[in-house]
Amino acid sequence: MPDGAAPRRPTALVIGASAAGLLATAALAEFAEVTLVERDALPAGDEPRRGVPQARHAHLVWSGGVTALGELLPGFVDTAVARGGRLVHVMGDMVSRAPNEVWFRRFTATRHRNLVCSRTLFDAVLRERVLPHRNVTLQQRTTAVQLLGGPRRVTGVRVHQGDGTHELTADLVVDGSGRGSAAPRWLGDLGLPDAAVREVTAGVAYATRLYRAPGSTGSTAFPVVNVQANPAKPPGRGGIILPVERGRWLVTLSGTRGGEPTGDPDSFLAFAHGLGDPVIGELLRHAVPLSAVHTTRATTNRRRYFERAGRWPDGFLVLGDAVAGFNPVYGHGLTVAAQSALAVRDVLATRALTAVGTARRLQRAVARPVSAAWDLAVGQDVFYPGATDTPPTLLDRLNARFVDRAVTTGARNPRALGALLDVMGLERPPIRLLAPDMLLPMLIGPRTPRLSAPPLTEAERAAARPVTAPPHG
Repeated sequence: MPDGAAPRRPTALVIGASAAGLLATAALAEFAEVTLVERDALPAGDEPRRGVPQARHAHLVWSGGVTALGELLPGFVDTAVARGGRLVHVMGDMVSRAPNEVWFRRFTATRHRNLVCSRTLFDAVLRERVLPHRNVTLQQRTTAVQLLGGPRRVTGVRVHQGDGTHELTADLVVDGSGRGSAAPRWLGDLGLPDAAVREVTAGVAYATRLYRAPGSTGSTAFPVVNVQANPAKPPGRGGIILPVERGRWLVTLSGTRGGEPTGDPDSFLAFAHGLGDPVIGELLRHAVPLSAVHTTRATTNRRRYFERAGRWPDGFLVLGDAVAGFNPVYGHGLTVAAQSALAVRDVLATRALTAVGTARRLQRAVARPVSAAWDLAVGQDVFYPGATDTPPTLLDRLNARFVDRAVTTGARNPRALGALLDVMGLERPPIRLLAPDMLLPMLIGPRTPRLSAPPLTEAERAAARPVTAPPHG
């Protein structure tokens, strides 16, 4: 190397401009020249893209994800809020029924805030923040078809682009291509064994419709309204009203085997009325639909335990839904993606990207936020009929009983609610529920009685009714 020449920056190649892929790109751009390959053409603005069929359904970012986004992309959350998103106070700005059919009181003493906006807005702001980075190069309409290298080290990717196929080399290849990832096959082609896989399938189907916010709710901070399904009473049916930008309500309904919603627009409102509580149907009575009904059944909890592999090649990392896809009802996908990207950044801050063993360390680091969300999701879904090949174990039942008790306590005690939200928001591990602020009220019992109805104020209910003109005098 000539005197004074700058050392070569490491190179990274990210497969897929998913949220996980873009967030990983943001983390890697601090340490490497990053090429992002995406099979589709990305939209220029706040529009759905072909590669994210679930984008039409309700999304949110839990408090742990809000914190991760703030560290990884300072100002991201502020930009999303300025464009119409909201930082929703949990539970002050929410009307929420837990899976055990307990309504949460709308305590305002908790510090937790969730980011609520449409997925299209989230992705648009993310692209605007990540893609212009000087260390990032985007190659659209480019499909990864094969890993290069061997069982000890991955050296790049063979891609199909236009009418031809060529090779892109990199020091680190990151697979963020989602549920349809070819990583297991690619690793097999290199002579490596497949990772262990677990699936828990509650059989959930989703139906989503966009509405104009009824009455005067579009100009107010109307609460998120969430009725969660009860696994103890299959089929489990639930729904959520998510007030999003431009005075709209994004409404997602869900149901498990034997109780699935359909794409029939004429039955959407009836399904909403038929939930465990009719509050969502009642609020939609005067809302005007703005879209067709969009459905999906891609809701299986599926996890590949790449971090446990006996052999793992240097130069390769899998993250996002390619590692674990969750039942979307729990809303943890974007939070896990942000926390995984932050984990990548933290590892690379202390260890060279090109060092032997770095890829394995990265794979283990991203498994930690995955594990937290996984345990929360399967802890509920395992109880639906047919969810797994084996019935829930005694430990599963004991854990579920403890969580139910914690939820019932948190619904009526603000200190216990803070502990519960630390775990639900993926800020703290489940052992947080054994702290005194949870255990003491759990043992002695909250003094506040249980709510018998959703805690909507009369003013909020009135706001969802048609605005009538004052009589002429």
